[in-house]
Amino acid sequence: MINQGGAEESTQSAEPHNADLGRSRRVVLRRMTSHDQDQFLERVRATDGLNLPTTPEAFQTFLSRFGEGRSADALLVCLRDTGAIAGNININSIIRGRFQNGSLGYAAFAPYAGRGYMSEALALVLRHAFITLQLHRLEAHISPTNQPSINLIKRHGFRYEGYSPDLLFINGAWRGHGRWALTNDMHGTVPETPHPTLPTP
Repeated sequence: MINQGGAEESTQSAEPHNADLGRSRRVVLRRMTSHDQDQFLERVRATDGLNLPTTPEAFQTFLSRFGEGRSADALLVCLRDTGAIAGNININSIIRGRFQNGSLGYAAFAPYAGRGYMSEALALVLRHAFITLQLHRLEAHISPTNQPSINLIKRHGFRYEGYSPDLLFINGAWRGHGRWALTNDMHGTVPETPHPTLPTP
């Protein structure tokens, strides 16, 4: 299951290594750090069809997109019992002001795909995005042929908003994707106070 997004403008505070951002029955959600490089690369290399880094240099470049003052949040899905990395979910292209929007990119790693870990993790990500980051809206851009990814998004209440040809540059070509979205009020997790960058009336 793969869904990759883009990246652009936010604020994040540094987190200690392994700081939990949420946990479910089987998984823990936390931010990716440089300590994760070796295991992350091992998981990516063992999983077919991912548009993710496969070398230490590419990993460091990838990681530099995320963190304090950046427009994206790189999150890892880890098993509660072992700490093993089962997948990753990124909140990319965070734009504040009147938009308060982010774009999801995610991947389940072998041998953990198809076991429901990503669904548990996405529930945690939605709460993190809408409550902690105070976003109003999340988007997911998914290839129409990626049925497992579509099923995951639909399971969490995302609505289909249409098809955009030539939307994302993947594997050397511009490819069309379906656009799916979820707002905090659709999800029922509107924060008590809006993000400070949201303009007042």
